[in-house]
Amino acid sequence: MEQQADQKPKVIIVDDDRETREMLTLALELEDFEVAQAANGLRLISILHVDRPDVILLDVMMSWIDGFELCRSIKKNEEFRDIPVIFVSAKKTPEDVREGYEAGAVDYFPKPVDVDKLVARIGQLLEERRRS
Repeated sequence: MEQQADQKPKVIIVDDDRETREMLTLALELEDFEVAQAANGLRLISILHVDRPDVILLDVMMSWIDGFELCRSIKKNEEFRDIPVIFVSAKKTPEDVREGYEAGAVDYFPKPVDVDKLVARIGQLLEERRRS
């Protein structure tokens, strides 16, 4: 999907912790991103069909379906598999990080998240997509 020059890049934050969603939303909006929030995977699925994001930020530990499972579902879906997924999670053992990449994520940021690094990584992903 072509991004219009005047459109802000869209990021969806999927995390059951409202404080985390609010903090990330504020940080990303300050960097000129359009941000949507979803408290769980069900909400994400409904948003995906209405307002396709450029990047998905995904927590691992959530109710209904965990982030790894949700990421695998997104990557199996023909329509959404090309949307980059970045995990932002308190689960940060090497096994967790490996599972995140195996589920299809392009990156994995442990909480508390370094917002500057996260914003830089999102910018890098958007630039790579623009070039391809």
